[in-house]
Amino acid sequence: MAEFVMILTTYPNRKEAKAVASLLLEKKLAACVQLNDIESLYIWEGKIENDPEIRVTIKTKKSNFQAIAETITKLHPYETPQIIEIPITNGSKTYLEWIDSI
Repeated sequence: MAEFVMILTTYPNRKEAKAVASLLLEKKLAACVQLNDIESLYIWEGKIENDPEIRVTIKTKKSNFQAIAETITKLHPYETPQIIEIPITNGSKTYLEWIDSI
């Protein structure tokens, strides 16, 4: 069985987040993409910023990371988008088999 990961990124609005989610699903780069409303506090160009964002959690095979990262980078409105890979070290067999089926 393949290795599995979650990839996290954020978008400034739901429309852009949903567009990239749909594209990743259409290309079969992700089995599932979740969108959550969040509030982000961060330092940018020396200032503390506070913005509403959409967190995008992508569940996929580790082998898809590069293609997903390239897709996000190409289409993202941020100068420095968050693209973080988190390994899935364990999960239910049937759920991981489902991810593997994409």
